[in-house]
Order: sequence, then C-alpha cells, then structure tokens
Amino acid sequence: MSKRIRHYTPINYTKNNTLKIITFIFLVILYLPIINLIMFSFNDSKRNIVWRGFTSKYYEKLFENEMLFLAFSNSITIAITSTIISTFLGLTTAIVLWKFNFYLKKYYDIALLFPIIIPEICMGISMLVFFSYINWPNFQLWPFTLSSIIIAHVSFIFPFVAIIIRGRLSMLNNEILEAGLDLGANKYQVIRKIIIPFMSPALVASALLAFTLSLDDFVVTFFTSGPNSVTLPVKIYSMVRFGISPEINAISTLLILIIIICTYFTIRFLSKSNREIIK
Repeated sequence: MSKRIRHYTPINYTKNNTLKIITFIFLVILYLPIINLIMFSFNDSKRNIVWRGFTSKYYEKLFENEMLFLAFSNSITIAITSTIISTFLGLTTAIVLWKFNFYLKKYYDIALLFPIIIPEICMGISMLVFFSYINWPNFQLWPFTLSSIIIAHVSFIFPFVAIIIRGRLSMLNNEILEAGLDLGANKYQVIRKIIIPFMSPALVASALLAFTLSLDDFVVTFFTSGPNSVTLPVKIYSMVRFGISPEINAISTLLILIIIICTYFTIRFLSKSNREIIK
C-alpha cells in the first residue's frame, strides 16, 4: 500500500510541527542577541561579561552624560527635520508622477530608485565628495551644524516616501474623483475630502519609515558628520571601540525601543491602508 502524502496549504502550514520547530529556532537565533543586549543593560557590572545583579543605574547615567545626551538630541533633531522635508518632497513627487505625464517621466522613475538601490557606502562617499567640492561651510551654531547630515538623509529617504505614497495613489480610482465633481464638489473639496483621507495612511506610514531610517543611519552619517555634529549611532560606534559597557547597552536599548515603536505604527497604518482597499 502506497504511503499517503500530505499536502499542506498556506493556511494549515501552522499544523506542521516540523515547521513550528524550525520557525522557533530561527526566531531564537535572530532575536537572542537583541534580548541579550537588553538584559545586560540592567547588569550591575562594568565589565558586562557575567551577570552580577539587576540595576537601572546605567539608564540614570545616560541623562548625566552630556556627550551622549547631545548625540541623542542631534539624532532626534536630524530625524524630525529630515522626516518633515522628506515627507513634503516625497508627497509632491508622488502627486506629480501620479497625476501628470511629461517628457522623460519613465527615466525620472528610474532615477528615483537610485538612492535606494545603490550601496549605502557609495552614498556616503558621494556625499562627502559633494560637500567637499562645493566647500560646504562648517557651521558653528547649532542646529546649522547638522545641515550636511540632514541634506544627506533627505537625499536617500524621500524616494521611500514618494514610492509608498505613489503606490497608494495609484489605487485611487479616477471615477471617484469625477463622481465628486459631478456631485457639486470643487477641486479643493475633492482634495480635502477624497484624496487626503485616501492617502493619509500611506502618508503617516512613510513619515514613520523616514523617521526610522534617519534615526538609525550610520554609514551616510559617518561620512557627512563633523566634530560638532555627532549623532547617536556614531557616538555608540566610537564608544564600542573601547569596550562594550552596560551604558552602551542602555542607550542601544532605548534606540531599539524607539525604532520598534515607529515600526509598529508603520505596519499598523499600512495594514489599515490594505484593509480599506479590500473594502
């Protein structure tokens, strides 16, 4: 008698015990280093090798360390400013590509992908060469000291925003807009009551994604930062060279927490966008 072969559909793959074990092992290997980092941020030991007890003093030291606090404030300022500028540029770019047809439009679509697909190390070096070539001034007044980093971040972040918003707008049926005009709405009302509510989930999601990309960027920031514009990832890198301490784990944990929160809201708004499309 021939052996019966089981055929699993995507729905009942969760009933496959072997797949469950493989998934569990994969998740443990993937997230165990992050969990270990978070746990040892509460370790009462400067060497940070053996667990010596629970303490939260290293989180208290973060706010007493002026250099770390300055680096953190620089990162937040850069992320917020880059997000605002990138969201505006990405929104206008997405609307132009969605609404208008113009000469060389397809080539502009390809050029929009360049900051995304090229290696980040090449992006950082090109920015360094560019600022050196134009003799970008070395500002001494904060926050102008962060201007070169903000420009570099915007240059590779806003294409992500444009692609997400444009993908959302491409799902908007033009017949809905025409129906609104036929019912007596003017163009301003169509934009305010139809277009903006329709693309708002993608707008918020892309803004949160831009904030996350800017906050944890290291390579581009490393090449465009100066002595007066140190960000948190660059500061952590400089501290790690002298050994990993619980203080580094603590600031890394806070950074991970911020990124997780932003990622959560990004996924939530994208899921909301997909559910509205299905309806």
